Amino acid sequence: MKAKLSLQQLAAGGIIAALYIALTLAFAPISFSQIQFRIAEALSLLPVLSASSVPGLFIGCLTANLITGQPWQDVLFGALATLMAALLTRRFKKNIYVAALMPVVVNALVIGLMLHFVYGLHAYISVLTVGAGQAVVCYLLGVPLVKVLENRRLQLP
Repeated sequence: MKAKLSLQQLAAGGIIAALYIALTLAFAPISFSQIQFRIAEALSLLPVLSASSVPGLFIGCLTANLITGQPWQDVLFGALATLMAALLTRRFKKNIYVAALMPVVVNALVIGLMLHFVYGLHAYISVLTVGAGQAVVCYLLGVPLVKVLENRRLQLP
């Protein structure tokens, strides 16, 4: 069955992509270090609220990595990791804390290993540092963001 996106869903995805790009660029010095605190990853919990955020996160990550001149491996695998994490986050939407674990685990493994293979960084340390940064952003920024949006009954299409 082919899913059709409404104009509102497309617009919401575009806004999320733009926010992801803007936050990544605004916080670039900490977005691309070994211990990554990519503030934009707080948005990675929006699939808990709406499926329309999934393509927005993918496009936002892909575009942010392209704009900042990241190696092709980071552009490709970073965007795919974001897509996989967003889909898993959506799957576990009933429990925000389990949902928040999805971007942490996926990015720790995919980005941590990508840093090892592309830059020659130690694999275990890369996985741990990316995971730690992701956990901080997802649990300290992403979970409260989703809870505020839920409490205000803000509906994403």
